[in-house]
Amino acid sequence: MNIQTLALDGYRNHEKTNVDFSPHLNLITGPNGSGKTSLIDAIHYLCMSRSFVASSDRYVVNQNSKYFMIHGHFEGEIRDSFKISCSYSRGEGKKIFVNDSPLDRFSDLIGRVPVVVLSPEDLKLTSEGPIERRTFLDSMISQISPAYLRNLIEYRKIRKQRNRLLQEHNGPLRLLRTYLEPWDIQLIKTGSKIIEKRAEILEKFKTYLLNQYQSITGLNVQPSLIYQTIAPGLKTASDIENEFQKQIRENFEKEAERQQTMIGPHRDEVVFYLDDAELRNYGSQGQHRLFSMALKMAQLFYYTDQLDDRPIMLLDDLFGNLDQQKTDIITETLTKHAGQTFITSASERPFDEALFRDSSENSWFTVNSGTVAKKL
Repeated sequence: MNIQTLALDGYRNHEKTNVDFSPHLNLITGPNGSGKTSLIDAIHYLCMSRSFVASSDRYVVNQNSKYFMIHGHFEGEIRDSFKISCSYSRGEGKKIFVNDSPLDRFSDLIGRVPVVVLSPEDLKLTSEGPIERRTFLDSMISQISPAYLRNLIEYRKIRKQRNRLLQEHNGPLRLLRTYLEPWDIQLIKTGSKIIEKRAEILEKFKTYLLNQYQSITGLNVQPSLIYQTIAPGLKTASDIENEFQKQIRENFEKEAERQQTMIGPHRDEVVFYLDDAELRNYGSQGQHRLFSMALKMAQLFYYTDQLDDRPIMLLDDLFGNLDQQKTDIITETLTKHAGQTFITSASERPFDEALFRDSSENSWFTVNSGTVAKKL
């Protein structure tokens, strides 16, 4: 899958921008704050219905505008070309169109154009709390499994309703147990499917993580992960359901006291290791950075093997903290990968102009104050 053209109107620091991209490598260089990240953030928005930089749509609107518009023209190997458009205004909210037809549900956009983004923010994946790793896992699986995304959305709705009942009930516990029963049935059934899928994907993903970490670092260190859930080691949804039901019953009084759902995949954790040492507690800053890079590179190659269309890879300001050897390894890996890649960098120094000169597959762009020009 690749994006051929991108048009921005009022998106972050781009007032009016139109770019034609190349199908393989697209290098985007320029000073900090010039609009490099905004370009690839807009691509991410078209793929995932949200920014990977801003926490809210209203922060994406250019300061001189009341709205933004993004238009992208995509082409895949097994599907006809299509257009995706996204708009947001402070008065009307967000709208998304595919081939000029509005999407009723933004979630229907997820997976249409698989995308992997690698940015400095990815350090949070290994250094901060479990929610960062659950978010990464949910996003990764949702792009390749529409059923998983549907279960995830449904589970969140069920848990919200169940929590409301726990918070609002002020009668006898025996009545609360009765009222919770239909919600428990739904929570267990949907949550077990989520756990089953997570366990399945992570078991396959381990090999990709190992290969990418050792490729990037050149070290004979064993990266690994452990999926911590309510039903470790159980493979089938029915077995997971039985354990889920058991723990719901055992924790009923505790949930009633704390007025929240305490059992389920929303409490899962993925623990990362280097050899036998837990990365979050014992890893150096350099090890955290390399591990997070390996995670995203593993995601890229996992998608490539699992999907009929290759994903789009977005690398934002990755090379500023890497030595030349690591830069060369990652650049060479991405050069050999047949998919479309976007790289932003404040420095031109690490990159070989020969890759882009007289090439129909690769392009080098410069950005300055929201203005994009093709260098090579």
